[in-house]
Amino acid sequence: MAETVPLFPLGTVLLPGASLPLHIFEPRYRQLTVDLVTGAVPGRSFGVIAVKQSLESTEEVHDIGCTALLQDARRLPDGRFDIVTRGKKRFRLLDIDNTSAPYLVGSVEWVPDDDVPAEQSMLLPMLARSAREAHRQYCCAAWQHGDWEEPKEDVDVAALAHLLASDCLLTLEDRQALLEDRDPADRLRMVRALLIREAAFLRTLRAVPVPLNQFAEQASLN
Repeated sequence: MAETVPLFPLGTVLLPGASLPLHIFEPRYRQLTVDLVTGAVPGRSFGVIAVKQSLESTEEVHDIGCTALLQDARRLPDGRFDIVTRGKKRFRLLDIDNTSAPYLVGSVEWVPDDDVPAEQSMLLPMLARSAREAHRQYCCAAWQHGDWEEPKEDVDVAALAHLLASDCLLTLEDRQALLEDRDPADRLRMVRALLIREAAFLRTLRAVPVPLNQFAEQASLN
């Protein structure tokens, strides 16, 4: 059965379990924040959907998005807000209503994971360990020691891929593919491959010869 949620189109992909801080300055999204805080919007949640180009029709946003649960809101003196949200549930966007509220409202259906066959479920612990190792390698290449942490060991294996990707610099297309994949085993394989690729890319960048580094620095100043 379709449900309705306020929509916040963004140039990024929100993954379930990921934290998303936002600075709210547009009047319509200020009103959305007020409605979330006061309970006019039930459940303190709204839908984040990634924009493809511009927001003139539903064809220009992705079909699959993720709800964001409002966790904290700080109103600034000029009426803007700084808010913190966390990704919750995936949805498929069916239609956009731009007349019934100051902000966009989407008609959506929820997108659960597919059932995992027994033979696949036996592989999940091994796939999880492999994906965690790829995440460690990526974070060691990307961040300073102490600037990252691993997901807790008791994290549901179905949620692990999204959490591993949440603090990594992946493209919008990569993150959207992870969001849309409904097979937990496939998601673990996908995030492992993405993180191995990105870690290798980061190591290559750090191995650029000195003369090329100097050339790049000079070019960036012009």
